[in-house]
Amino acid sequence: MTDASTPTEQTLHALYRDHSSWLENWLRRRMGNAWDAADLSQDTFVRVLASSRQLSDLREPRAYLLTVGKRLLSNFYTRRSLERAYLEALAQLPEDCVPSAEQRWVLLETLQALDELLDGMPAAVRRAFLWSQLEGLGYREIAERLQVSERTVKRYMAQAYEHCLLVDC
Repeated sequence: MTDASTPTEQTLHALYRDHSSWLENWLRRRMGNAWDAADLSQDTFVRVLASSRQLSDLREPRAYLLTVGKRLLSNFYTRRSLERAYLEALAQLPEDCVPSAEQRWVLLETLQALDELLDGMPAAVRRAFLWSQLEGLGYREIAERLQVSERTVKRYMAQAYEHCLLVDC
């Protein structure tokens, strides 16, 4: 560490030095895989560095790292589940319809982003939004399925659109 290091760099270095092994071990116990645990541990520190939080103000650094690490772990398992479902769907396609590796990667990234976007919506709002967008149902049909009024469906759709516009991508 040089004298020219900024206080943030020094704080991050100390945080990494003091807690990276602990976090990686915690992740390894949860995942049963040292390679994935190492990757998620590094991703956690990258996320911490990218956050706007003042690292020098952390009173409980392990609790903070654990919170970030748990979110990344959850995202990891969600992505694995999406990948598995996607690969199962691909296996059903005729060989000449199977997308290239590059197309599959783009599709998986898109599915992950959509899943994260929809995950923040309440269940009824998410259902109304998906029925409207994917099945082309009108508000009356959605209201019947959800057993709510059309006015409530309008509110759900406004909430869904607002969520989509305001989500931090």
